[in-house]
Amino acid sequence: MQRTQHLTGRRSRGPGRLLGLLLALVTMIGVTGTSAFAAPAHKGSLPIRLPKLAATPMDTVAAMQPSWNLGNTLDAIPDETSWGNPKATKALFDTIKAQGYRSVRIPVTWSGHQSSSAPYTIDATWMARVKQLVDWAQADGLYVVINVHHDSWQWINTIATDHDGVLARFKATWTQIASTFRNYPQSLLFESNNEPQFDNTTDAQGIQYNSELNTAFHTVVRQSGGNNTSRLLVLPTLHTNSGQVFLDALAGEMKSLNDKNLVATVHYYGYYPFSVNVAGGTKFDATSQQDMSDNFSRIRATFTSKGIPVYLGEYGLLQFPDSNHPSRIERGEALKFYEQLGHNARTAGVTTALWDAGTWNHLNRTTLQWSDPALFAAIKSSWTTRSGTASSDRIFLAKASAITAKSLTLNPNGTTFRGLWQGNTRLVQGRDYTVSGNQLTVTASALTRLAGNRAYGTNATIQARFSAGVPWNIYVTTYDRPVLSGASGTTPDGLGIPTQFRGDQLATMESKYADGSVAGNTSWTPYQEFNGAFSPNYSGNALTLTADYLNALRDGAQATLTFHFWSGATVTYRVTKNGGSVTGTVA
Repeated sequence: MQRTQHLTGRRSRGPGRLLGLLLALVTMIGVTGTSAFAAPAHKGSLPIRLPKLAATPMDTVAAMQPSWNLGNTLDAIPDETSWGNPKATKALFDTIKAQGYRSVRIPVTWSGHQSSSAPYTIDATWMARVKQLVDWAQADGLYVVINVHHDSWQWINTIATDHDGVLARFKATWTQIASTFRNYPQSLLFESNNEPQFDNTTDAQGIQYNSELNTAFHTVVRQSGGNNTSRLLVLPTLHTNSGQVFLDALAGEMKSLNDKNLVATVHYYGYYPFSVNVAGGTKFDATSQQDMSDNFSRIRATFTSKGIPVYLGEYGLLQFPDSNHPSRIERGEALKFYEQLGHNARTAGVTTALWDAGTWNHLNRTTLQWSDPALFAAIKSSWTTRSGTASSDRIFLAKASAITAKSLTLNPNGTTFRGLWQGNTRLVQGRDYTVSGNQLTVTASALTRLAGNRAYGTNATIQARFSAGVPWNIYVTTYDRPVLSGASGTTPDGLGIPTQFRGDQLATMESKYADGSVAGNTSWTPYQEFNGAFSPNYSGNALTLTADYLNALRDGAQATLTFHFWSGATVTYRVTKNGGSVTGTVA
């Protein structure tokens, strides 16, 4: 997928036929050693450090855990740097390896580097660049997955109206890729097609087209010879959706291919309202948790419990993290999402590949530093163990009121609560906090000390520590009910509402007309999409109603807005559009 907004070096050659023979010999004698040795390579190429050779496809895919996506790079349109990332470097793969990843998925969009008519020749310079990145990754001992990526919606999607043309181009594309990499080690996997989608088709028709393309991919690769005769091939469901009908269709397809060296792939970006913060989906609540649990239960029942490996080719939240925009998903709720996903995936035996769109998302491609080190630490911890969490990562203290004791519900997730810390100082149970079952109560005296001068915002950070995993940060926060002021503007520019946030943070916005009907650009729910209809600017003391939201309002009909804040405070505001002008007033 493309997330938001959204090196040329010396060409190196593949490891060659000798490596293929070596691998065949190793496989025959059943060696299952470690990644210690380097494969022979042609002059001028980097040495290839082979990952551990696994006995079965299930073992191989398990050995690929955890995995990482080089997103918005070779898949970018029209070229590698078009979506805001610098060219990938060898140092990038070194970093990924050092951070504990065992495999990388390198999404590749071929259409801008390929003739659009027969014989659909791929540009040699582009193919060499793909090879260079694969070589760099394998030199670090990483498994690699390459695919056909945004071609899925650029030309493959027209198969219903250009069946023969699309099929011919698809086969030609994979014929060239397969030929280029035919003698690469088995640590390179091919993925048929990213997020298959087909214009003007039903799901039933889409399933048939997806099956036809997967079968064509399988045939082309297997007939290309070399190590491709037994290379692991990754087959997607329609849309890479994990609904049961799509899983069943792929399972049937894989059975008909009668090839043990196949891997199923789906993607998971969470329960949609939570993943983008729309329809009141502000929390990783029971509904979001069940959606995730059901997803992995279906995958396990359909595939992994039957010995069929599954590669979760992309996972994450659709709009988090995003350093270019205000965070629409509350950080603690996002941490709960990643914590449970790691657990559910391990339980289901699924290898997971984090989607990383680059500099604004997870790993800064220039500094090679994580944009949010604590978030990465939580994700990394989820690969091997559970972490405790709590009902919230904030304790809000109203500045206008006396400080009283505050309680949170602990979620140990199978761990044991060990206590509260502020930095290196352990708080005293009984004096600073009490625990009853899973209810943690921080005393008024401790909160008074932690709040200090009670300036708006975060006054102190304390940690709930558990017997395993990463600590849970709790931010002691002073606030008062936010204050909004009247405003006027035009629909093309959006409406900027002067706002005193006073230490609070915005959760969502509800928008209705006087008759109770929905007002706004998301017509199916009164709870509009964060950053889609409204967006806070905390440092600028403003709250913006977007042009998309304003344009969707009925002329002359007053809309009543309720802004919901994380403290629990609400503020009512009224907006009226007349032609191209809009006015806002405090209720």
